[in-house]
Parts: sequence; C-alpha cells; structure tokens
Amino acid sequence: MQRLRLKADGRIVELRDGKEFPLAPAMPASAMPAPAPCASQPAVRDLRRRAQLTQLEFAAKLGVPVETIRNWEQGKRAPRGSARALLAVIAHSPETVFAALSSEPAPA
Repeated sequence: MQRLRLKADGRIVELRDGKEFPLAPAMPASAMPAPAPCASQPAVRDLRRRAQLTQLEFAAKLGVPVETIRNWEQGKRAPRGSARALLAVIAHSPETVFAALSSEPAPA
C-alpha cells in the first residue's frame, strides 16, 4: 500500500521507510487558488466590527481562543460546524446570542 502526504506548501510526497519522496512538482504559492469565502457566511471580521468588539473580547464572548478568531479573520482557517452556525445566528441577532452566552442571567 502506498502512503502519501500532502505538505503545507502543496507538494505531495510518498512515505517509504520513514523518508519522503516527491510525487508531484511543487506548486508555487502564487499559483495556488485562494480559498473562496462562502457567500452566505458573513465575514468574521465584519461581524466582530459590527458588534464593536476587539478580537480578544469577541473570542471571550464566543468561548474560543483569540488565535481562532485571528485565523478566521486572516483566512487561514474557516469556521466549521457549530461555530459556523453560531456565527450565522450572530449575523442576524448579535445581542440575543451574546446575552445567551453571557454568564449573567438575562433581565426578566
């Protein structure tokens, strides 16, 4: 069975005896397609700015590390699963979401 690995720089290598052997020529970073943002998903930076929060404050409200927010905003990572769903709800009703996520009980 052939073991392959995709390297961060776009190269594909075969693993044999603990060593890597290139299978495909390296693709220059400039030739790699940029990840397309999802049209229905608002940008994290825009959501955070509309809420008038810093990255640190936004991360604290969502309960995620600030590095996660930075990676989302810089396009290094994309929100997935429940985080993506939460961001979609924040886009429609940020006050409700932040009130529900806060540790203080909502006023009656």
